[in-house]
Amino acid sequence: MTIKRIDHVQLAMPAGEEDKARTFYDEVLGISEIPKPQHLAVRGGAWFERGDLKVHLGVDKDFRPATKAHAAFEVDDLQSLIIRCKGAGFKVIDDEPLEGYDRAYIYDPFGNRLEFMQPL
Repeated sequence: MTIKRIDHVQLAMPAGEEDKARTFYDEVLGISEIPKPQHLAVRGGAWFERGDLKVHLGVDKDFRPATKAHAAFEVDDLQSLIIRCKGAGFKVIDDEPLEGYDRAYIYDPFGNRLEFMQPL
């Protein structure tokens, strides 16, 4: 048995906050929302996908943001993303470079920490 790849990342969000998810993941990050399967849509949340990039947000009734655990995304223009996120009011934390990458942490509207990395 061999694990081949990650299919998607699932993050938690509070109930009723789908519009905030759309603003951040679709409008700011540019990952388009896709319809959830009907039998899952009744649970709330939202799915965002572009090609092989898949970020699913599911409602957690006891929601607490992931402030240490995180997904990491490779980007081609980290500085533009930082400017865009700061301009939209999202928290950005610059971090020390990781060998071969510039990187920053950006918090989604629910406080989930996401890492964005640009190869040097």
